[in-house]
Amino acid sequence: DIKDVGHKYYLELELEDVLDKDSTVNCTAEVLYHLGNKNIAPDVQFTLEGELKSTEEADHVFYTRIRSLEKELVAENIPDSHGHVPPELEPLHLLAWAASGYLVWQNSTENTQLQLAQIQHVKQVKRSDKHLQFDYVVLLHEMVSQEIIPWEMTVLWHPRDGVQVTRDSRQPGH
Repeated sequence: DIKDVGHKYYLELELEDVLDKDSTVNCTAEVLYHLGNKNIAPDVQFTLEGELKSTEEADHVFYTRIRSLEKELVAENIPDSHGHVPPELEPLHLLAWAASGYLVWQNSTENTQLQLAQIQHVKQVKRSDKHLQFDYVVLLHEMVSQEIIPWEMTVLWHPRDGVQVTRDSRQPGH
C-alpha cells in the first residue's frame, strides 16, 4: 500500500512464447493501481530475462499475403464455437490478441480480469500507406463477473512498427 497513491504489486512470472510453446522467458514486473480514479491505467514496469523467438519471417509472410489481396479480408467468429482457428486466420487472431492486451491494460482495475474471448468480426480497411488496418469487434471476457463485453477497436500494423490501437470503444452489454 502506498498512502494516498494506490497499491503496488511485485510479480515474478514465466512468459510462454505463443508461437513456440517450448520457449519461455522469466519476467519481473511492478504494477501500480491508482486509488480512486478508475480512468487511469495501471503503471507497469517490467524486465525480461532473455528473448522470445523472432516473428520477423512469419510477419513478412502475413504482411505480403494481406497486401496482395484484391478484396479486403473479412472474417467472423474467431475462434469458432469449438475453439478452432483456421490456420490462415491465425495471424489475425494473434494480432487481435496483442491489440486486446492494450484494451486490457487501459481498462484494468484490481478487481477485474479481462481476456480476449473471441473476434466477433474483423474487416480489413485498405490504406494508401504501408500500414495494414483492421476494424475489429472483439468479445472480452471479464473473468470475475463473467460478463462478455463487446469492444470495437481499430488496429494499425506493420512488421517494422508493431501494433497500434488507434481507436477503441466499449459497446453495450452482450
